[in-house]
Amino acid sequence: MPPLSVPESSAPLMFGAPAPPGDLLPWEWAEQRLQEARNYWIATTRPDGSPHTRPVWGVWLADGFWFSTGSLAIANLKVNPAITIHLEDGDEVVIAEGRAERATSTASLEPMCEAYGPKYDYPIRPVDGEVRDSSGVGGPAYRFIPARGFGWDAGMACPTRWLFPPT
Repeated sequence: MPPLSVPESSAPLMFGAPAPPGDLLPWEWAEQRLQEARNYWIATTRPDGSPHTRPVWGVWLADGFWFSTGSLAIANLKVNPAITIHLEDGDEVVIAEGRAERATSTASLEPMCEAYGPKYDYPIRPVDGEVRDSSGVGGPAYRFIPARGFGWDAGMACPTRWLFPPT
């Protein structure tokens, strides 16, 4: 998969109004937090339109966020691939909106597995289009492709919106 393009930075709307002009955070600031995070929250939409959120483990790679889940998110993503991910941190905030694509080829799943195992001390491997641990437990894997992101530093400093080129 090709690496993500560097997004364009701008000031977002905050509390219904444009954020005051000021410093913007570089995408590298957000990317570092996405790479270092242990837990991520995903939000999907049920077929009836109601929200569904769950914490997941995953890895941020050059081509997006990779995760696997056994939750209701699987059924939701089949109907609507729109998804939001965010970190647990409410002070140094990173939120990303985009879409999730199911990955099934061994070649696409191997980089995820190679990063995931050492990060969580929980080795996984591609098996029959899914990822599985040594006991066979696992499920489908997804790659998140961001369309836009939002972030701010402690004290809501430097609010920033990142817009990714369409893919």
